Amino acid sequence: MSKYFTNAQLVGSAEQGVMAGSLATSGDLIETVGGTEPQSKSDKIDCNGLLLAPGIVDLGVFVIDKPAFHFGGVTRAALMPDQSPVLDLPAMIKHNSAIGKPDLWSHPIAAATKSLAGKQLAEIGLMKDAGARAVSTGRQWIADSGLMFKLLQYCQSLDLPLIVHSEDANLVNGAVATSGETATRLGLASAPASAEALSIARDLTLVEETRAHVHFRQVTTERGLNLIRKAKSQGLPVTCGITPAHFLLSDIAISDFRTFARLSPPLRGEDDRQACIAAIADGTIDIISSGHDPRGPEDKRLPFAESEPGMAGAETLLALALNLVKDGMISIGRLFELLSANPARLLNVKAGSLTAGYEADLILVDPDAPWQVDTRKMAAAAGNTPFHGLPVQGRVKAIYKGGKAI
Repeated sequence: MSKYFTNAQLVGSAEQGVMAGSLATSGDLIETVGGTEPQSKSDKIDCNGLLLAPGIVDLGVFVIDKPAFHFGGVTRAALMPDQSPVLDLPAMIKHNSAIGKPDLWSHPIAAATKSLAGKQLAEIGLMKDAGARAVSTGRQWIADSGLMFKLLQYCQSLDLPLIVHSEDANLVNGAVATSGETATRLGLASAPASAEALSIARDLTLVEETRAHVHFRQVTTERGLNLIRKAKSQGLPVTCGITPAHFLLSDIAISDFRTFARLSPPLRGEDDRQACIAAIADGTIDIISSGHDPRGPEDKRLPFAESEPGMAGAETLLALALNLVKDGMISIGRLFELLSANPARLLNVKAGSLTAGYEADLILVDPDAPWQVDTRKMAAAAGNTPFHGLPVQGRVKAIYKGGKAI
């Protein structure tokens, strides 16, 4: 059954902004945007003046967690290859592509190397044939520059983006925090923030040689962002992303050994946090994702250095990112480019935008609805968030996958 959404605030691109109007779907696709009511029989849905936006495309999650995704308005999730077993075979790509359907689409990302060990290239071509739309080094950095060069050549020939983790492994080995006052006061093993810039500089040099599209999954330091900014000005095919934790929190959040704030890469100093916000505002950062990685007590209720990095982020992604709009840093249209359109473009899927002919993955959002982050009430597989107790605004009131209400 087709649907006709009326009395909506339609979220367009950054240039289009928000427009009062209607939207019609036909089957799984968007039929018209802002047009008149279709002649065919359709369900009419009154949006009551709320935002009608494209469903969020969450790039780089570590688990398919449907309850959390539905709460947060995520309609597609790109699954990192760091699974058990690793996504380094075509059969694993096919299997994980089916997880969540029909009310959530999973896009498994192919492992760049066998077992993500950084020693031998995986069968990337076969995994592309099986449905992989991107390749990733996972949580690891490939230290072998010769292997990285071959990987980039391979990805360029297959027209696949490579998603990389940016920390020089030789500098961060054993570190659990960023070097600075907080790490020193807590007596934690730390690594300099420059480990990120060193990694990015090496990879950008290889991108210049190969012209492969590299997406730096999380860039969290001023020096790293400056390198990305310069590379873009030179026309190199690079993009980068960030999670809300890295532009809302500094390393002060790990005080009192708060393991819920232990992330990878670790939280940075305040100057770097401010640089991240500036990079979102000026367009250097292309994608905001949740980094969704729910960890139970067996991983988090440990001494800080022994705990596992990661946080449950899908439920809070939209509400936290909306702070950028409320603070006047970006427009609502720009926000959904970061959350939906740009990650969909990277994955080469016709979604993430209110455009005729695109998948009718839609969310109805009340941007002013107040709620409080509570680890005890989260829908995620585990509620490990450093934002416990934070009052936020912005809630998904309805979600439609392929035009069907969830």
